Amino acid sequence: MTTPDSAQTIVVAIDGPAGSGKSSVSKAVARALGYGYLDTGAAYRALAWLVLEKGVDSEDADAVIAALDDFDYFIATNPDEYVVRVGETDVTEAIREPRVSAAVSAIARVPAVRSHLVALFRSIAAGVDAPGVVVEGRDITTVVAPDAPVRILLTASEEARMARRSAELQDDAAATAGAELKKRDQADSRVVDFLNAAEGVTTVDSTELNFAETVDAVITVIADTQSPVS
Repeated sequence: MTTPDSAQTIVVAIDGPAGSGKSSVSKAVARALGYGYLDTGAAYRALAWLVLEKGVDSEDADAVIAALDDFDYFIATNPDEYVVRVGETDVTEAIREPRVSAAVSAIARVPAVRSHLVALFRSIAAGVDAPGVVVEGRDITTVVAPDAPVRILLTASEEARMARRSAELQDDAAATAGAELKKRDQADSRVVDFLNAAEGVTTVDSTELNFAETVDAVITVIADTQSPVS
């Protein structure tokens, strides 16, 4: 999945902090280009859901690692047919519940979990039946697909990210969105640097862009990267 040619799927790796719009933008880019779409954060959430269903303490690393033995994970890579399952259970909506959001950072900090899921992401991306796949998450450009032909850091100012997250929610949830976003940033920053682009990674700052403009900016980066040098 490292070097694009006629027989391989082009990998577009997109990192970014919470509220940057990376999930919705990545899905729209994949749809526009006829690419597959892989939301890596869903796997961490699905494992957190499983841990909670088992009654396991999400802060107990050994217990979380043991839960991997029962983690039969599936995610659709068609951007128009997004579904997440653990075993036979559809958890597409359940993994977005507040209790899962509260537990996912602790799950993601476990090195053995990250290693296991990175291997899983690479396998899923390699198996996508499409010309390309947009893989998005927190350490995609540096860990999951560091040699992807297209690597992008999608970011925005904290104020813009807080405003967007609040707009997605209602009532009390909107009022606390800013605090929750900061808490998430602080927790995740212990694991990965998702605010600074690594060498060779193109930054797309969406602070002053609307959604359509952000999608166009990402597609432009992909097109420029794939264009032959004259």
